Amino acid sequence: MYDIVIVGGGPAGATLSRLISNKYKVLLLEKRSFQRPLYSGAQKCCGGLLAPDAQKMLASFGLGLPKKVIIGPQLFAVRTIDFDNSLERYYQRHYINIDREEFDLWLESLIPSNVGIINGAVYKGHNILKDYVMVEFIKDGKKHTEECRLIVGADGAFSMVRRCISSGKSFDKTYLAVQEWFESSIDFNFYGAVFDSEITDFYSWIIPKEQCLIIGSALKPGPEAVAKFELLKRRLEAYGFNLEKSIRKNGTYLLRPANISQICPGNDKTGLIGEAAGFISPSSAEGFSYAFRSAAAMAEALNQDIKKYFDLYRKFSRKLYMNITLKRLKSPFMYDKLLRKTVMKSGFMSIDIKG
Repeated sequence: MYDIVIVGGGPAGATLSRLISNKYKVLLLEKRSFQRPLYSGAQKCCGGLLAPDAQKMLASFGLGLPKKVIIGPQLFAVRTIDFDNSLERYYQRHYINIDREEFDLWLESLIPSNVGIINGAVYKGHNILKDYVMVEFIKDGKKHTEECRLIVGADGAFSMVRRCISSGKSFDKTYLAVQEWFESSIDFNFYGAVFDSEITDFYSWIIPKEQCLIIGSALKPGPEAVAKFELLKRRLEAYGFNLEKSIRKNGTYLLRPANISQICPGNDKTGLIGEAAGFISPSSAEGFSYAFRSAAAMAEALNQDIKKYFDLYRKFSRKLYMNITLKRLKSPFMYDKLLRKTVMKSGFMSIDIKG
């Protein structure tokens, strides 16, 4: 029997697997096989930008990015396009542009050999019994079960683990993040953030990757999502973007916690980290730093005492709750049309592009 089974091998799950004490017997289940070529139908829908908070966490882990993870171009400005107010500004930002699949593969490679890893494993559910948890998953078309003392969900916004526990919280604002990749020969000097309330009450993004351009948006799920995304593309084409040669499209669910009461860390037999718990920025949807920080808090709790881990985890993750509260206070200045207009027209913290 395992002490801990972790579902999801992204930044949260891989980090927890790496930081957890070797006194525990641990199994990591990851649905991706990481077979090359990495770009496949299972590719994560992610812009692949490491924000300063995520960079800080990697530094605190004593980690630096290998060359294969970093992808061009490396840019230092965000072009903010406000269709609601017909305004445009540039703002300095310090992101690192990465290949998301290579990044996740690298994080998995850092997991110590004493942790069992099963790639291509699709989690199907778990049952909490008196003395242990029975975990079910599919591998190569066959059903498997494993027993453990604790299951940890690191399986993202649409977390199956969270939905299997009675204490799971519902999120008032759940979005469908949609991205489409296009061929592009243009050398862009910016990342892009697009605000258009006719498309979404959140935001859309533009991210160049080598000879490609990603167009993405956080949309309200439903029958109008496809039409809204097509409207975004038409408006960007009218704005001067060439979106003729589509390469691929993918999507995923995205959470936006309205308040900290929606965050669900789990219970005494089921832990949740990263976006599975609701740890994500409600203002920008940045998730890497929250994945790292919640995984570190979970590891610290488990390494002290697996029997008391839940109370310890909530204690060690208090700063994350506070951080999300502060991000909520920031949101109106980004998403209220009049406030955003005032800020952008003032030119506060914007930069002039002279090239």
